[in-house]
Amino acid sequence: MMDNLRAASNHVVLKIILGLIILSFILTGVGNYLIGGNGDYAAKVNGQEISRAQLERAFSNERSRQQQMLGEQFSQLASNPAYMQQIRQQALSQLVDEQLLDQYAKELKLAISDDQIKQAIFNQPAFQTNGKFDNARYLAIINNMGLSADQYAQALRKQLTTQQLIAAVTGTDYMLPGETESLAALVSQERLVREATINVAALAAKQTVSDEDVKNYYEQNKNNFMAPEQFRVSYIKLDAAAMQKSASESDIQSWYDQHQADYTQPQRSRFSIIQTKTEADAQSVLDALKKGGDFAALAKEKSTDPISARNGGDMGWLEPATTPDELKNANLKQKGELSGVIPSSVGFIVARLDDVQAQQVKPLSAVHDDIAAKVKQEQALDAYYKLQQKVSDAASNDNESLATAEEVAGVKAVETGWFSHDTPPAELNFKPVEQAIFNGGLVGEDGAPGSNSDIITVDGDRAFVLRISGHKPEAVKPLAEVKAQIEASLKTEKAQSAAKAQAEKLLVDLKAGKGAEAMKAAGLSFSDAKTLTRNGQDALTQSAFTMALPAKDKPSYGVSEDGQGNVVVLALEQVRSGTMPEAQKKAMIQGITQNNAQIAFEALLSNLRKEGKIKYGAAAQAQ
Repeated sequence: MMDNLRAASNHVVLKIILGLIILSFILTGVGNYLIGGNGDYAAKVNGQEISRAQLERAFSNERSRQQQMLGEQFSQLASNPAYMQQIRQQALSQLVDEQLLDQYAKELKLAISDDQIKQAIFNQPAFQTNGKFDNARYLAIINNMGLSADQYAQALRKQLTTQQLIAAVTGTDYMLPGETESLAALVSQERLVREATINVAALAAKQTVSDEDVKNYYEQNKNNFMAPEQFRVSYIKLDAAAMQKSASESDIQSWYDQHQADYTQPQRSRFSIIQTKTEADAQSVLDALKKGGDFAALAKEKSTDPISARNGGDMGWLEPATTPDELKNANLKQKGELSGVIPSSVGFIVARLDDVQAQQVKPLSAVHDDIAAKVKQEQALDAYYKLQQKVSDAASNDNESLATAEEVAGVKAVETGWFSHDTPPAELNFKPVEQAIFNGGLVGEDGAPGSNSDIITVDGDRAFVLRISGHKPEAVKPLAEVKAQIEASLKTEKAQSAAKAQAEKLLVDLKAGKGAEAMKAAGLSFSDAKTLTRNGQDALTQSAFTMALPAKDKPSYGVSEDGQGNVVVLALEQVRSGTMPEAQKKAMIQGITQNNAQIAFEALLSNLRKEGKIKYGAAAQAQ
C-alpha cells in the first residue's frame, strides 16, 4: 500500500470517493486549521493538540449544517441536551480522524504542489463571477474570514493532502475480467418457475372462532385498537373576496382623479448621437453635419458607441427620467436641431433632436374596467378588516359561544363532523387554524365546549374564529366495535396455518414423486412456467432465488407467500444465464469497487485509531 500511496501523490488533486469522510474544511470554518493550542485542548492526537476553539468551530459548523438540513424540526431536537452532545462528539471524532489522516499523510511524505493549490483556488465556485475566477472576490472572502492568502493556501494544502491520501487508499480496488463476467452471469440469472396457490381467503371462510378467543385477543392487543383523539369544531369564516361589491361610477372617477399620474405618459424625446473620443473628432463631425452630411451615415462611420452607431445614432424614445444629463443640458427644442460639441464621461457627443411626443393621459374610458376592479377590491378589503375587528371583539366579549360573533358577522357558524389530527376537514386545512385546534388551548374539560379562539388569519385575505364544540381523548375502542375485525384476523391466522401445513405436506409428497396424486387430492395445479429475474422484489421472486438448483428433468420445490398473503408452492423447473448490458455491468463494477474502497478506508481509519495515542482533554470531557 505504501507504494500505491506514494504513486498517488504524483496525480492531480482527486475528489473524495463516495463522501467517505466529511471534512470540516469549509469556507466558514477554514480558520479551524490555523488555531494553535493554548493548553485548554479538546484532544491530543499523538501529541498534537486539537484546541477547544477548533472543537467549538467544528461543532458550530455541524450545528448549522443540521439546522439547514432539518429546518423547523431542528429546534425540537436542539432542545434535547443528549442530541446536542451527540453533535459535539461527532464533531470531535471527525477532528481526531482528520488529524490522524494528516499525520499519516506526512509520514508517507505526500505533497501538494503550488500549481495544484492555485488550480484548486481557481476552480472554487465561491471565488468565481460568471464562471470565471475573480481575484477581487477571492481576496474579499478570505479577508472577511481574517485570513491572508498564504494562510488560506496553507489550510487548503492540508485539506488537499488529506483528500489525496483518501483517494489513494480508495482507488486501489479493482475486479478481474473473469470475476466481472462470473458475477454478471450470477446477477442476471433467470429462473423458470411454476406456482400452485393455496387460497387463504377461501380457507378463512371455513374457520370458526369462539367469543373467548375474540375476548382474549382483544385483551392482549388493546394497543392495536386505539381510537385517536377527536375534535368537532364550530367556526365563522370571513373572506374578503366574498365581500366584493360593484364600484359606483363616482368612486371610479374619484380613484382616477387621485391616481391620474399612474395613467400619464410624460413627454418623450427622441435623440440621435455621434460619440467620439476627442473633441477635434466631434467638431469635425459637427462641421460635416452643418454642411449637409447624412447623420445616420456619419454615425455608422464615426461613432465610437457601437450600439447607437448600428442604428444610425438613434437612441430611441427617452422620458425625462431616462434622458442623460448631457442631452438635457443641450437644451434642444426644435426637431432636427443640432447640439454643439458636448463633453461627456465617455468622450464627446454631437446630438440631434429627432422628435418630441407630448405628454399623454389615458382617458378614463381606456382604464375604466381596471380601476373598477381595484376599487372593488380595496373597498372589500376595507370592509373585511373592519368586520374582522368587530367579530374579534364579539368573540372575545362573549366567550361562552359564537352567537354574538355570528350576529356581528351576519353569518351562521358552521359545525364540522368529528375528525382527528390526521383527518382535518378541507375547509380548515390551514396550518394556523390546525395549530389553534390541536394545541390544547381551546379544549374544555371532560368533553365540554372550550373557549372562542382569537381571529386566525390565513393566506388570501381570509380569517377564522372558532371554538371546539366537542372533544374525545384518545381511548381504546370497545370490543363490540372491533369484534368483527378481530374475528376476521383470527380466521385468517388459522387459515394461514392450515395453508402452510398443507403446503409442507405437499412438499413431502412432491419430493417423494407422489406429487400428481397429492396435488389432485388438494384440488391444486401448477401454473404455466414464468421467468423470474433478480430484479423482482416480491416475496415469490426472493424465495425462488434461494431454492436449490433443480436436478436434470426434476424440479426442486419450495414454499412462499404472494402479495395477498396466500401460500404458494413453487416448482423451480430451470435455471439459465441471462445477459447484462455493458452499461449496467460497468455500474455494477463501480458499485462493488466503491463499496470495497469504503471498507478499505474504514479499515485504515480504524487501524490509525488503534495505533494512535489519543487523549481527550477536560474541555471535551466536561461537555
